[in-house]
Amino acid sequence: MDEAERQKLSSRDKALLAALEMFEENPAAALSVRAVAARAGISTGSLRHHFPTQRELQDEVLTRIYDRAVPGDRIADTSVPARDRLAGSLGQVLTEIGVGARAREATRRAVEEFVVPEPTEQISATYSAIEQQVRSRVEYWLTVLTNEGALPEGDNTRRARFLLTVLNGLGLERALPAGESVLASETDTLYMAVDCVLNPGRT
Repeated sequence: MDEAERQKLSSRDKALLAALEMFEENPAAALSVRAVAARAGISTGSLRHHFPTQRELQDEVLTRIYDRAVPGDRIADTSVPARDRLAGSLGQVLTEIGVGARAREATRRAVEEFVVPEPTEQISATYSAIEQQVRSRVEYWLTVLTNEGALPEGDNTRRARFLLTVLNGLGLERALPAGESVLASETDTLYMAVDCVLNPGRT
C-alpha cells in the first residue's frame, strides 16, 4: 500500500496496519502503544481511543492474521459430515505453513523467536497470545460440533490442546525431509486425531 492510500485510512485502520506490519516483521516484538502509534503516524491518544489496552490491540491483530490465513470458516456447514469439517478446518491451519522450503523457513523463524532466546516475559506473552488465539478458534469449532450433537459433551479445552499438539507435530513434519507423500500421511493423521475426538470409545 502506497502512502496516498495509507493517508485515506481511518486512524483505527492506520493503527491496525502498522501493528500488522510490525508483527509480521517480528512476532516476538511487543506491540507497544507508543511504537505502533509512531509507525502509524497517529497520536497515542487516538490509538488508545480505539484500543484502550495493549492486549486489545494484540488480540485484534492476531484475529486479523488468523482470518487472513484461514478464510471462509465452514465448520457450521451441516451439509458436510462433521468429521470432514473438523479435519478440513484443522488442515487449513497447516496451509499457511506451506511445505518444503516455506515450511522450513516458518519452522526456523519459530525456533529463533521462541525457542533459542531465554523465555523473557515479553516472548512468553507473545507466544501465549498466539497459542491462545489458535486454541480459541479450535475450541470454537468443537463447541459448534458439540451444540449440533456431532461431538459428545466434554472438555473442549483439553480436546483443543490435543488437536493442537497434533498440528504442531504435522507442522514440524512439513519442514523435515519426507520419504513419502507428506500431504497423504498428514491427511491420514488428521483424520485419526479427529476420530479420537469425535469417537473416543471407538479408536
